[in-house]
Amino acid sequence: MNAPRTPLLSVTDLEVTFHVHGHAVSAVAGVSFEIYEGETLGLVGESGCGKSTTGKALMRIVEPSKGTVELEGVNITKESGKALRSARTRMQMIFQDPISSLNPRRRVKDIVAEPLDCWKTVTGVERDKLISDLLSKVGIDPSVYGNRYARQFSGGQCQRISIARSLAMRPKLLICDEMVSALDVSVQAQILNLLEDLKAEYGLTLLFIAHDLAVVKNVSDRVAVMYLGKICEIGPADTLYESPAHPYTEFLLGAALEADPDSPINAQVLQGEPPSPMNPPSGCRFRTRCPNATQRCADEEPLPQEVAPNHMVSCHYPLTIHHKSTTPTVLEG
Repeated sequence: MNAPRTPLLSVTDLEVTFHVHGHAVSAVAGVSFEIYEGETLGLVGESGCGKSTTGKALMRIVEPSKGTVELEGVNITKESGKALRSARTRMQMIFQDPISSLNPRRRVKDIVAEPLDCWKTVTGVERDKLISDLLSKVGIDPSVYGNRYARQFSGGQCQRISIARSLAMRPKLLICDEMVSALDVSVQAQILNLLEDLKAEYGLTLLFIAHDLAVVKNVSDRVAVMYLGKICEIGPADTLYESPAHPYTEFLLGAALEADPDSPINAQVLQGEPPSPMNPPSGCRFRTRCPNATQRCADEEPLPQEVAPNHMVSCHYPLTIHHKSTTPTVLEG
């Protein structure tokens, strides 16, 4: 028998609660998942579901309210000071807005060198060579562009610089937060291809946060679907896209349009607005918009259950099981 794999990153019951004008806003509510070395986990969901907050909580840019985050067996939610800073060198984040994430007062070569200068890992000629190598690998000529400022570059070029900076400390894990959503389609493809090449070369593990389902499918080994602060489904990318087990995942996939002008438009429209995270529904958080909801969905929060190998869903009536059975009585109101 094969020995069980040890996850590179293990997240258990992660919660993030913001307090706004005396109200508690449940942005992330008990999220748990694991990422194994060398894989890419995609994290998808509609705007406001808590994807980016989850990524920032892993880095402790946003402080978790509860839960644990373990990186290579070290619980970084308990670390502080220099120990926390040291742990952060092993995982880096690439942000959604490539331009505002770079210091406008610093030259490109100094932006990429900043992690090296903070930790003094390399100096002198070795430092300069490493900076030049990193810029070259992401398609930025250091001899031509190294002394320019971020404001002199396009969004795609700024994202390349952000990638170079993130690799300076040779991290194990990259958290990519909507890193291509601000770019046009042709530049998206270039950045994604670059990321795949660097992943192979540097042995990276990725958490890829996005709302573009096509992009997530192409880059991910597994996909987690998030709704109103909770993960409702997680499984292998091909399996999840071909046989979604949660009604919300089915709606997300049904709403995606095909890139074919002759294809009929059969987009499924999810009715209603997401509930407020200040007052989330009891039981299943999706029940107020779910066509299959029953009284049980209001009374009991669904626990994760396995519907296929490595395919987990938090639903009382998984589609892969109940599509072939009788339809449950729908909860009125």
